[in-house]
Amino acid sequence: MPTARWRACRSKKQGEMILGAVSYLDCLVFCIFLAPQLLWQVGFFETLSCVLQTLPFLMIKLPLALIRERYIIGREKRSAFVQRASPFEDLVVRCVRYAFANIPPRIGRVFFVKEVALPFLWFRWLRHGYLGSPIFWREHRESSFRGIWIIKDPTNKPDVVLYYAHGGGFSMGSAYFYLEYLLTWLSVLSSSGYRNPAIFALEYTLVPDASFPVQVDEAMKAYEHVLTVAVDPSTVCVSGDSAGATLILCLLLRLGADNVNGRSAIADRRQHQPARPGLAVLISPWVTLLSERHRNTVSDYLDVQQLHQYGELFAGRRISSSDPSVSPGCCEDTAWWKRSSPSRGIFIHYGTDEVLKSDIEKFVGGLQKAGILIEAKAEPGGIHAWPVASLFLCSSRHDRLEGLVTMTREISQRMPSA
Repeated sequence: MPTARWRACRSKKQGEMILGAVSYLDCLVFCIFLAPQLLWQVGFFETLSCVLQTLPFLMIKLPLALIRERYIIGREKRSAFVQRASPFEDLVVRCVRYAFANIPPRIGRVFFVKEVALPFLWFRWLRHGYLGSPIFWREHRESSFRGIWIIKDPTNKPDVVLYYAHGGGFSMGSAYFYLEYLLTWLSVLSSSGYRNPAIFALEYTLVPDASFPVQVDEAMKAYEHVLTVAVDPSTVCVSGDSAGATLILCLLLRLGADNVNGRSAIADRRQHQPARPGLAVLISPWVTLLSERHRNTVSDYLDVQQLHQYGELFAGRRISSSDPSVSPGCCEDTAWWKRSSPSRGIFIHYGTDEVLKSDIEKFVGGLQKAGILIEAKAEPGGIHAWPVASLFLCSSRHDRLEGLVTMTREISQRMPSA
């Protein structure tokens, strides 16, 4: 691994970290860390205005909806998600649904920044008896990309590398917010038989600070870096959720675009493209930026109108949102997909109650019909990016890790450790 100061701590069990579910106390502490950052990064008056606009929802609409849909109407009339969700899960998802549709990205992105996410994770470590991370991790910065490396043993070469891009509509999110999730995934990978798993989490530039192709350029540079660490591309699994999964699909199409005639605007002009990864594991991919198949559901927290606004911001004014290089679901060239697909295929995890369901199923069915190795698992009653959300919201260890275990099983079966 590249030399730098690794953050580590001697803890109860070196190399493993699976914390408990997020509690109401955690939520309170998170707000304590969040408040000063909102004041600093957004400003007092804008923050206050947002809080005042949110109060009617928090004080009236939210409790009334919870009481009605959980305790008054019959169970058979409740959505599939509400039927299976605990009160805490239901409460948080309703809040996220409101925030996604109503809170401006300029404010929403502060919820995920390093200055909030990292202190909150340190608190969770302390609450569970750790003095710090039991797994080595470090920041990695270059002029063309940034990210976080996580590895079980930094003194040895990894036998599998997960390259991850976070979600957030290209407007929010950070690798630091996903750090607990990825540390947990590394623990699950280790338990599945890998001797020295590693993860690189990309910290790409958010919109409106930059738009396409900046994020894909950063993803490509980071992927090239990951290959220098992994050495063998077949040991690399590219992954991401939501917009991060879109970015991974854009990356794959760029890897396969070199020989596409008549697509000079899309194809990378370099003579030698990096090798394809061994596998892609995607969570609720935002396959097509703007699609008529996107439909709001009573369960999911995504809102189609806001989602499409984020998509247009990512595409930028000079790029059409129907361009396959920015919206992978628009690529109907099966030869291009065959050149772009990982050597051991694509696996997709999504929910049956999410906004993107129909578009994902169309994408999977089209590639399967073309003979491309792609499989998908639909979580009954699941909502958008549930394997990520469930780690923090579900109470039982089984429910919290179910998505990670499912995806790790696919990785270990298709990319067994030597």
